[in-house]
Amino acid sequence: MEIDQVSRRIIAMLQRDGRCPNTTIARTLGISEAAVRARVQALTSSGVLQIIGLTDPGSMGFGVMAMVGVQANNDLNRIADLVSTWPETTYVVISAGSFDILIELVCTDNNDLLRLVEQLRAVEGVRSTESFIYISRHKLNYAWAPEDGEVPPVGAGARSGASD
Repeated sequence: MEIDQVSRRIIAMLQRDGRCPNTTIARTLGISEAAVRARVQALTSSGVLQIIGLTDPGSMGFGVMAMVGVQANNDLNRIADLVSTWPETTYVVISAGSFDILIELVCTDNNDLLRLVEQLRAVEGVRSTESFIYISRHKLNYAWAPEDGEVPPVGAGARSGASD
């Protein structure tokens, strides 16, 4: 799906406030509410856009987050697919460099992390793992707004919940 400037601006407004009404977006962009509704539907149907509520794992009782680097012998897709099914994984990628797979884990405590690392090490094909426990998070950003800076301001009461 090709993303034109109007769709980029709609995405940017929804990234700032996922509850922004279609009427507000339409008024700001100078298009009809029906056009906004149709574009949002097309963007969500194509998988370009998801409108979700983001949570802070620390505030939800998950006291330990870690990135785990995995070196594997073979079948990277199978391993990545398997660990992607675990509820504690939030991010799983096959990568180039020192690690074949990078996995972000959200855990209640260090014992939970240890259990998951042991479970991971027991997966066939996993050669080794290295865990990087997050001590302090300085940025988390899921908002990929347009680079041109032409993002319209959102209403006075809007919150940015997309990054911290």
